Amino acid sequence: MTTDFDMRAFAADLCRFRSTAGEEAAAADFVERALDDLGFETYGWDADPAVLADHPSFPDDVDAAAVEGRRSVAGVLELGEVDAEDPDAAREDGEDASTPTLALNGHLDVVPAEPGEWSSDPFEPAWDDAGGDEGGATLTARGAADMKSGLAACVGAAADLRAAVANGSVSLPPSGLRLAVEAVAGEEDGGYGAATAALASPYPFERDAAIVAEPTELCPVVAAEGSLMARLEIDGRSAHAATRWRGEDVLPRFEAVREAFADLERERCESVSHRLYGESPVPWPVVCGRVEAGSWASTVPATLSAEFRIGVAPGETVAEVESAFRERLASVVADDPWLRDHPPRFERFSVQFEPAEIAVDEPVVEAVRAGLVAAGLPDVEPRGATYGADSRHFVAAGVPAVLFGPGTIDEAHYPDETIAWREVERAREAIAAAAVRFATDRAAGS
Repeated sequence: MTTDFDMRAFAADLCRFRSTAGEEAAAADFVERALDDLGFETYGWDADPAVLADHPSFPDDVDAAAVEGRRSVAGVLELGEVDAEDPDAAREDGEDASTPTLALNGHLDVVPAEPGEWSSDPFEPAWDDAGGDEGGATLTARGAADMKSGLAACVGAAADLRAAVANGSVSLPPSGLRLAVEAVAGEEDGGYGAATAALASPYPFERDAAIVAEPTELCPVVAAEGSLMARLEIDGRSAHAATRWRGEDVLPRFEAVREAFADLERERCESVSHRLYGESPVPWPVVCGRVEAGSWASTVPATLSAEFRIGVAPGETVAEVESAFRERLASVVADDPWLRDHPPRFERFSVQFEPAEIAVDEPVVEAVRAGLVAAGLPDVEPRGATYGADSRHFVAAGVPAVLFGPGTIDEAHYPDETIAWREVERAREAIAAAAVRFATDRAAGS
């Protein structure tokens, strides 16, 4: 059940936008125009620093400049026998609304691309209709996998379902179905758009569940890892390189901390277990992604700043994991007389990612699995992911959210980021079928 919505053109045009952090507004305008042209009722919202300051993942003093231009948009379709006069039908005494609402969510922002690492312009989409070894077309561009193609699949699925309901090839229960296709800003650096919408809904209705179309290789992901973002700062004492023994070098001290954190990573991977992460070689990874030290090649380095990303397992909190790493840092400090007298600083920075998890038998998960089968794909067991995603903002707001989309996380943030277009088409079909199953199950009270 497909419409004439040109998903290839939509995805390629969207990939042309350099929608890195803070630069999402033009891409949001493009999506809003496309949704309006398709007959969706459109909504828009900007990341709000006052709202985000009340969110536990964000700093208390969110910089207004950091959220400027972080625009998100959505398009809503009312399908079947939706009560248009009362879109927020009664939820009194814990009752569900008569019309279920399913959000289909994707993010607009992408990480930066280094053109020298790419074989073509990262923001000029390249199609290969031969498709390499596996055959079939592929799309290469920054954001092709993470996750503009997934967003395109959501738009296509919603448009297809509207057409199928209109022509009678798909029947919905009398309660109908409301679809909200969301294109949000700022997922890569904390979820500015999704978090704002979770705390201050832009809609006159509530969302009952969500499918977040991250690149999961068409596997439902029900647990997303959290992360602690922390900055380590160490002070030493400078000296001329010719008399280096008069200085106190920060680099071996940093290496001692880094080795201690690596040891703790190994210990946590053995002691912190989760049924959905048994196959991951490093379920709770620790990475030092940035280090800056010293001031001159001929001077003993006396300052160092390093930034860590530390994995947080579902069921843990960022605060608990932070405490464990602080304790390990304290053990390094206790063994070094200089550090005892000049304690390093270890503080959070940026946005923290709390982990998120929903039950494997949540109705939206079962709907996705049924959608896979309806699309002629194998049913697959839900799993966990070692990355964070906007699903956590839905879950924290009481809205069950499953990650499900085309492409692989192996392509995300990678040079020559590529997605197999056949998988995007399958995602489009599976998401549409999942939406029907979700509406049917809700009507049946399952």
